[in-house]
Amino acid sequence: MSEEEKQPLMTFPCDFEVKAMGKAADDFEQLVLSLVRLKVPELGDKALRISPSKSGTYLSVTVGFVAQSKEQLDAVYQTLVDDPRILYAL
Repeated sequence: MSEEEKQPLMTFPCDFEVKAMGKAADDFEQLVLSLVRLKVPELGDKALRISPSKSGTYLSVTVGFVAQSKEQLDAVYQTLVDDPRILYAL
């Protein structure tokens, strides 16, 4: 394996955004925020962007935070996909 192949793809800590999509509901953004906060306790309330679909049926919630490790990122994604209201997490 070359030295380039041994280099990590990301260095931590780093700024990171995760996006969760689901059916539009009044509490969906709070759901996403609370799920991410389980793994990123220092997350602020101003760390999210919300985008409805053209029809308004779905919401996309993007949450920005400072990721401390790959394990933390994996835990955030797993927490999101484990919730039945989250249809996709990117």
